[in-house]
Amino acid sequence: MRIIAGWLEGRGVRQVPTRNFNRRPAGEISLIVMHGISLPPRKFGGPYVDQLFTSSLKAEDDPYFEGIYQLELSTHLFINRQGVITQYVSFLDRAWHAGRSSYRDQPECNDYGIGIELEGTDDIPYTDEQYQVLDKVVTLLRATYPDIGDRVASHSEIAPGRKTDPGPVFDYTRIGLRLTEARN
Repeated sequence: MRIIAGWLEGRGVRQVPTRNFNRRPAGEISLIVMHGISLPPRKFGGPYVDQLFTSSLKAEDDPYFEGIYQLELSTHLFINRQGVITQYVSFLDRAWHAGRSSYRDQPECNDYGIGIELEGTDDIPYTDEQYQVLDKVVTLLRATYPDIGDRVASHSEIAPGRKTDPGPVFDYTRIGLRLTEARN
């Protein structure tokens, strides 16, 4: 894998550009935010994550979607249960994944963070395939954007009380972080 002009290229990478992004404000990319998502909740596979992040989700496809289909959301990367990566937004642009958030007293994590969504839930372990791919991606992102350093956080950490993902089952040590860097 490699990054060309903010886009991840390589085997097992899909690019599905969305209109749900804007330019980052001036400053360096200095954070990775880990998320968990399944649509509908606790169901894996299907087209719904792509549809959510490209604003094409239909309310009538599932009762749960009635409350989210109009949201304008995005992330940089989504990694499904089989380890396939989908990129929706260039790393050089601002994806809309964190909402109101703060990391180490720096507000608005979307401005300087890269969002990575893992297909999963807070209480179902993520797959070996996801961790293998995620480890490679995190290593590449840290090398490409050195200001990230050890700044890898959960959505729950940057939006406490509002978000719980990727949940207590997520193991930071499986993505190349030393135990002293690990959050869990």
